[in-house]
Amino acid sequence: MQSIKPGLDSCDVLIVGGGPAGSTCAWKLRRAGLDVAILDRAVFPRDKVCGGWITPQVVTDLELDLEEYGRRRTLQAIRGFRTGTIGGRREVETIYERVVSYGIRRCEFDDYLLRRSNARVRCGVAISSIRQQGGCWVVNDSITAPMLVGAGGHFCPVAHQLNDSLEHRAEGPLVVAQEIECAVEPATAARFSVAPDVPELYFCKDLKGYGWCFRKQGYVNIGLGRADRHSLPKATSEFVEFLERRRKIPPGGSWKWRGHAYLLHGGARRRAVGDGVVLVGDAAGLAYPKSGEGIRPAIESGLLAASAILDADGRYTRERLAPYEGALVGRLGGGLRVDLLSSVIAARMLAPFAGLLLQVPGFVRHVALDRWFLHADVPPLAAA
Repeated sequence: MQSIKPGLDSCDVLIVGGGPAGSTCAWKLRRAGLDVAILDRAVFPRDKVCGGWITPQVVTDLELDLEEYGRRRTLQAIRGFRTGTIGGRREVETIYERVVSYGIRRCEFDDYLLRRSNARVRCGVAISSIRQQGGCWVVNDSITAPMLVGAGGHFCPVAHQLNDSLEHRAEGPLVVAQEIECAVEPATAARFSVAPDVPELYFCKDLKGYGWCFRKQGYVNIGLGRADRHSLPKATSEFVEFLERRRKIPPGGSWKWRGHAYLLHGGARRRAVGDGVVLVGDAAGLAYPKSGEGIRPAIESGLLAASAILDADGRYTRERLAPYEGALVGRLGGGLRVDLLSSVIAARMLAPFAGLLLQVPGFVRHVALDRWFLHADVPPLAAA
């Protein structure tokens, strides 16, 4: 990971945001020989709020060496899930014959990907200006590039630049979440009854969100996300009380919640492509609509965007970059509001029966887990 020199600088591709989407895009572009620079307002390793787990498909697409990665970082194999409804009395345990995901800590994972990208990186830099001049983008009056990638999450300034007034309007379902990740001391580990390789997921009765409790080796991550920001504080409080009653976590804990927000794919009205610019990850609103999971869509969008940039071969018109939008629809489904509409209809139809359905092992495994969360039937991009 190199540093950007002070003063006006130039590169082939400038990426705003060093999270998984941006660093993955940079990684592929650098392997093809392009000069890539990344700007991010955070200083890495950053304390990123996220439940934190990746599927085997992500491992394949990133060509991760799990033995090497796990040598000095948290890497928790997941072999099953325990599921139920918040306030319910019955839980369903689903155990797989193989590892279906890996728990990671975003502070470690994001830093690893950023360093591995081999891009020139400048952290701790807020974006103060973005303008086009002479066929190039000029950011902060200090660095210029003919190709700009917005990878700065939901509030990405590049997304604002590309979508103008759409940025601050209702853009479909905004998921809001509160969560905490903290170390579990050996003396108190026995007071957390969640098995490290079997994370626990509990759905809200109206199916507008779910909470989780996840042990990752020496850490625990607890959180809840909902597609209704006004009810989030109450729902989070009820979830914690539920976990305490079920003796999943110690009672009376002082939880310092952190929050974040993002758009679901299919509901966002953000354009992902313009002349000399593309959006990836949460900046484009790509989280899966049924689970809210965003790491895999971020990784895949970064790879797809890199492919489109390379195929454009230096002529970065909207028309030549447009295949990226088609690739997103082909990969993530939907387009317009198809996925969102089907999700809303399904939620309304299933909500009255959620408590019953989530007690049926077959529904839990083949629908809630395999389809909504793991996307087990969708191969990695490398095999698609």
